[in-house]
Amino acid sequence: MNLPLFARRLLRPLLDPYRRYRHAKLIHAVRVSIGLLATILLTTGLNLPHGEWASVTMLIVIGGLQHHGNIGKKAVERAYGTLIGASVGLLLVVQQAYFGLPLLTYLLMSVVCGFFSYHAIGKGGYIALLSAITVFIVAGHGDNPISDGLWRTVDILIGIVLALAFSFALPLYAVYSWRYNLASALRDCAAIYSRIIGGQSVTDDEHLKLLNRLNAAMVQLRSLMPSVSKEVRISLTELDAIQRHLRLCISTLEILGNTRPDPRDEQAMARMQMMLKSEHRQIRVQLVGMARALKSGFSERLDRPAAHAVAENGLQAPVHSALDGYRLLTLQLAVNVDGMRQRLASTSRHWRI
Repeated sequence: MNLPLFARRLLRPLLDPYRRYRHAKLIHAVRVSIGLLATILLTTGLNLPHGEWASVTMLIVIGGLQHHGNIGKKAVERAYGTLIGASVGLLLVVQQAYFGLPLLTYLLMSVVCGFFSYHAIGKGGYIALLSAITVFIVAGHGDNPISDGLWRTVDILIGIVLALAFSFALPLYAVYSWRYNLASALRDCAAIYSRIIGGQSVTDDEHLKLLNRLNAAMVQLRSLMPSVSKEVRISLTELDAIQRHLRLCISTLEILGNTRPDPRDEQAMARMQMMLKSEHRQIRVQLVGMARALKSGFSERLDRPAAHAVAENGLQAPVHSALDGYRLLTLQLAVNVDGMRQRLASTSRHWRI
């Protein structure tokens, strides 16, 4: 975007992905507030009957969702649910007006909503649930005028359109949260690894705090994957492979912390440092390098291969002592970290937005 320098400086807090990620809740709250104001002004300005349903729909579609990938999916599901439920509701209103049998209407509504409830468990459940809710919004208990049902349907569709429009205003992409959370997790991995090879305690509060933060990040990253896949067209298989590299890294670090030489044995520690000097440096450099690339978006550093390639026969060497086992785990960690770097490099054109 070719903007004048003063405009770039003025809009930097809004255009910078990291700042939008840091202030996502505030941006989301402001966006929803402005969206609700727009629905109120539009429906009251046009004097649309039952205009409050446009505002209700706005809240349903984007009120609890801040990521752009989720909002688009939710809006489509809301539209399908509205059209299905409104059609059924209008049919119920018509049959009530024609036959005039309230008990028949109640029975039909119960059967229809039971059918929707059956399909509300499993794939497409949100559409089925919204269809059932919309039946009552449009038809009431079958005694609503047809005109009211039509107007409420129109208001709901207006709310969907406005919600989609406001989702494009300063979109909060799930890929931002994925990138920065992954970057933070990789920095924590580097910090834990530095503690392990530096002889620091692996049982004190600081070390356990880092591990707990990593486990929480794993859960959060997993929950973001479906939205990230929709937003930037990275397959879930590829995202899962990256997640698997991170999980293996964390697991290996936990094992290394429990199998390293006793820090009080200075001779064993010195031997370990000498034997694995290049691997120690490579692992830390790559972990921090990946974190910087994810945060800044400059993925060129990911194209740099490992300065010290781990030989395949090194991973197959026999284990005769605890130190040999520690060395083998370190080599496996180096291979895993480099594999993660390659995955991030190959997908960078997608997540670098």
